[in-house]
Amino acid sequence: MSIHRPAAAALAAALCLLTAACGSSTDDKAGDRQTEAAAPKSGYPVTLDNCGQKQTFDKAPGRVVVMNGASVAEVSTLLALGLGDKIVANQQTYGMSEVPGRADAIKKLPTGDVKLNDAYDVPREAMIGLRPDLVLSTTSYGFDEKNGFATRDQLKEVGARTYVSPTGCDQDTSKMTIDDSYRLLRDMGKVFGVGDRAEEVIAASEKNIAAVSDKVKGEKQPKVMVLFSNMSMGGNDFSSVVAKGIYNDILAEAGGTNAFENASKTSFADLSKEKVAATDVDALVVIAYNDPDPAAYAKKLLKEFPQWPAAKNNAYVTLSDSMYLGPSNDLAVRKIAEMLHPDSL
Repeated sequence: MSIHRPAAAALAAALCLLTAACGSSTDDKAGDRQTEAAAPKSGYPVTLDNCGQKQTFDKAPGRVVVMNGASVAEVSTLLALGLGDKIVANQQTYGMSEVPGRADAIKKLPTGDVKLNDAYDVPREAMIGLRPDLVLSTTSYGFDEKNGFATRDQLKEVGARTYVSPTGCDQDTSKMTIDDSYRLLRDMGKVFGVGDRAEEVIAASEKNIAAVSDKVKGEKQPKVMVLFSNMSMGGNDFSSVVAKGIYNDILAEAGGTNAFENASKTSFADLSKEKVAATDVDALVVIAYNDPDPAAYAKKLLKEFPQWPAAKNNAYVTLSDSMYLGPSNDLAVRKIAEMLHPDSL
């Protein structure tokens, strides 16, 4: 899949996330928490310092717009906190999820029936027309006036607060970690008065990840290639290969290491086929971004590079939202660890 330049920029900057077998899940079906979230606790006003701007909330938002940003981090976080009924327009979807029921829950959310721009996102006039009281963007790109978006100041003038997700201020996600997923949960917990629920989700995730990482500790760390399925983001044959970011934190917890960590100083590497062929790859993690058959892409790569240990051992796993910023990183840790260290789990 070839992705348009604006969406690719958002993806490279902020690509975005629970029923693990070892302990309680970090998510329930979207509807299960609606009642709990409907009555936020007192404690307002709440003020967040977000990308250098003070955002003050006198009450829990009730008209939320979730911008695209080639992410599902924000919408999944709201659903994990039982806040789906607060969303009046959502533009985020991966088409699938590791969390049972989440993809369907996202599909059922309102879109606002707006005409999207070339970045598949909500343009300025349409955004104002939605009358939001909170707008969520994966990165600062979503509030860039020169790209046709409503600015944070313009939204403030019509009574809307705004929020850019962790590490999205400068659109550099190369240092993103699992802790940033927890920060997003905590921030939304504060904004909506459901901090206790946010801490429950975080605690369950931490417990699940620790249960896996403890079992694979001391094991040899296979070299893993992480990339997005059928996606072109640059000029070379392999332009959606992950180099840095939250992916590496997830790999480390699962007992693996990124085979291409040093191939770029940014989150993604744009690699030639020759470079990929010359690298030992012990296993593949293929992330599906609206690709209905990522397994077919993984098998194609294994056939194309039969010299890889990954090809000889048919070692691959396909993931979607759990591999990026969001509330479901524990699922990615477990699924990758099960592939890399099946005898340890």
